[in-house]
Amino acid sequence: MRLRNVWMLALGLTLSVAVTSRGGGEEDWSTSAAAARVQRVDSATAGSVMGMVSQDGTAPKNEPIRMNADPVCVKQASGTQLQETFVMGEVNTLGNVFVYVKDGLGNYTYDAPTGSLTLDQKGCRYRPHVFGIRVGQPLDILNSDPTLHNVHATPANNTEFNNGQPIQGMKMTHAFTSPEVMLPFKCDVHGWMSAYVGVLDHPYFAVTAEDGKFELPGLPPGTYTIEAWHERLGTLTQSVTIGASETGEANFRFQAPGA
Repeated sequence: MRLRNVWMLALGLTLSVAVTSRGGGEEDWSTSAAAARVQRVDSATAGSVMGMVSQDGTAPKNEPIRMNADPVCVKQASGTQLQETFVMGEVNTLGNVFVYVKDGLGNYTYDAPTGSLTLDQKGCRYRPHVFGIRVGQPLDILNSDPTLHNVHATPANNTEFNNGQPIQGMKMTHAFTSPEVMLPFKCDVHGWMSAYVGVLDHPYFAVTAEDGKFELPGLPPGTYTIEAWHERLGTLTQSVTIGASETGEANFRFQAPGA
């Protein structure tokens, strides 16, 4: 009987070692497989997508801003103040358009962004009006005016916040946790103040200036959906394929309201 018990104990230990070894092997395989799915962009073969954003038809005039409700704003903002909805170039090129890679990046990973960005409240306007930022990147929100501002972000995918900044020079820092295009800001004290930020988990985005031009450099070879967003005109998308070290082109042409 004693010999049989010793034999059963030895058999149990053998099975235990086998199961443990197998489990460790599966864990190692899973880790290796996950690591294999992660890709880094090879700068030697990276290309880019570039183009221009324009508009057909005559853009509406930007609405004037009346700051009489706050004498400090009237003093801080010199000259005629207009909304920044339509920033137009000489040949109907369109500024303040957020252009980004919407789809096609697969499992690529990217280095964390270095440094913070600043959203300034200056002259009772948000500066810049349209911009992009990475998930997790610090955004410094500054009040450069000697009057009360409040920063009210109203996201769909991130956490809403509404913070007052009554003193000139006050600053708060915030980082967004989820991609979102586009996330609006407003000031509940000054109803004309607005800004929009595109929050992305990759670096392929740009905001057009008055000349309408943009470039998305450092893209690996592949097929991408590129989207252009405008606060009044909506969105347009294009599919672009680039090979190794190639430059693809994507031009967007919005229709003016009523055109």
